[in-house]
Amino acid sequence: MDRAFVVAATHSSAGKTTVTGILLRLLRERGLKVQAFKIGPDFIDPGYHREITGRPSVNLDLWMMGEEGVRRSYVRWSADADVCVVEAMGGLYDGENGTEKGSAAHIAKLLGLPVVVVVDVWGMTRTAGAVLGGLIDFDPEVRIAGAVLNRVGSRPHADMVVEGLSERLRERVVGWVERSEQLRVDERHLGLTTVEENPAGVAERARAQVAGGRDLDVERLLAATRVEAPAAEPAGTGARSPRARLAVARDAAFCFYYEENLRALEAAGFELVEFRPTVDSRLPDGVDAVYLGGGYPESFGVELGGNRSLADELRTRAGSGLPIYAECGGMMYLARSLTGFDGERHDMTGILPIDVVMDRKYLAIAYVDVHTLAPSALGDGGQRARGQEFHQSRIAAASPGMEPNLYDVTTSTGDVRRAGYVVGNVTASYIHLHFGRHPELPRNLLRAAEAAR
Repeated sequence: MDRAFVVAATHSSAGKTTVTGILLRLLRERGLKVQAFKIGPDFIDPGYHREITGRPSVNLDLWMMGEEGVRRSYVRWSADADVCVVEAMGGLYDGENGTEKGSAAHIAKLLGLPVVVVVDVWGMTRTAGAVLGGLIDFDPEVRIAGAVLNRVGSRPHADMVVEGLSERLRERVVGWVERSEQLRVDERHLGLTTVEENPAGVAERARAQVAGGRDLDVERLLAATRVEAPAAEPAGTGARSPRARLAVARDAAFCFYYEENLRALEAAGFELVEFRPTVDSRLPDGVDAVYLGGGYPESFGVELGGNRSLADELRTRAGSGLPIYAECGGMMYLARSLTGFDGERHDMTGILPIDVVMDRKYLAIAYVDVHTLAPSALGDGGQRARGQEFHQSRIAAASPGMEPNLYDVTTSTGDVRRAGYVVGNVTASYIHLHFGRHPELPRNLLRAAEAAR
């Protein structure tokens, strides 16, 4: 791999995801093996990356992974790619609490990558030069190798913008993308519509991306984004025989997983077996533990609530000691009930004696540092980890004595509280952990699975 770049932008909603999708599609059309990454904790954009590239898209998050973890993950996943595309989060220079930390600029410098900046030019012409020039000159250590003009109104509009640029800036422009409804992905609570729920088909999205890229010079972009390939990691010792089977819920309701977590679980000794709680009437055969990730179970209350066969099996197996690890949407599924935004109440598995409601006036969003309060499937008390939470549901009721007993939580802004539940071998919370810094966590889950078996 000798070509790689970060796709950043002037601000959020400037079109990073749209332009990234177009570039991934055009690169794939050239027969290149493309590895996509996403800066930050987002799960939705990587789903669209995966659809185009046919490979997992990997999160690079400084808070959860640390600098060394980000480097290590980038090197590992880029090793067999022809080109790497890293989609940023927010504006190019916008990081933690108004600093550079964790920003696209920070990650670009950390990994030695050039930047392709998306400039939203809707409603402007010559001012685009002031914006692009400011981005280039703001930090000389950030190499802005190219610029894509997004939401161009027409070819004459693009010509006016380009002609208004100085020669220095004009040389950076590798093309433009016209404003198009076919390229738009609808938003809903907590982000874009997931690829699993997008009503447009794969072929329709592909056609729109190819059409959207007709004014982009990909060859010029590739020539401007050559990099020195990172040193490869030492070869591993080879795959080991799995020691236990882990059922991973994966469908339109449960689709939020960090690829590094899944790899860490396999490295610990699990065979991963997917199942679909919205439609499968039972767990896969011979499973020793269950992983219920996040997603949008509130969008599938009818399907989940109506699948009593699977709910009954999960409740019975949990009562017999089957380790279950659940994050966010997974915890909501373990509740007695889930009430949607529409006020409709749906029975869930009833494994945890809590009731969850969706609430448009409520929003929890935070990076978190946690340590466990008591023994659980994740290990003994005192286990440390980092993660994030982002949800618009809350626990509205719980049985007497059902208090948070899993984590002591400190947020990135210094708030302190308790969160999550341990009930037998069931471990659940709203928090999505990242296992990258703590490979002992999947190993502990494996030991719990083996002990329960």
